[in-house]
Amino acid sequence: MLEQILCIDDDPITLMLCKKVIAKSEFSKEVITAQNGEEALHHFNNLKYTNNNKAKTSKKPELIFLDLNMPVMGGWEFLDHFTSPDYTEFNNANVIVLSSTIDPDDLAKAKKYPIIIDFLSKPITQPMLEYLKKKINV
Repeated sequence: MLEQILCIDDDPITLMLCKKVIAKSEFSKEVITAQNGEEALHHFNNLKYTNNNKAKTSKKPELIFLDLNMPVMGGWEFLDHFTSPDYTEFNNANVIVLSSTIDPDDLAKAKKYPIIIDFLSKPITQPMLEYLKKKINV
């Protein structure tokens, strides 16, 4: 079981479904959410600040479920920032792209990011999590 997962999606229903399915399948102890890439980066900036200024280290998400099409900051822009040297300390988190469309261009683009370990269709399901448990040895 993972300690913490971050779900980044602009749809509150998708976020609620992620939390429920992940909890039911005992895939992670904690699920945190962000409604766009900017909010997610803000979370990582807060972690950096907390970890630099306190003896106790805050938990880092081990896995990120990422939507691509979001207002404010979409998934691709988030990935460009997240894979930059500014966020190196968090790059051990694997990313699963969860998208409502499987565009061949998006699939090809995803292969350019070594941090992306899979590209799956929404919605998240228990069989999908069982598949991921085997893939990432949870």
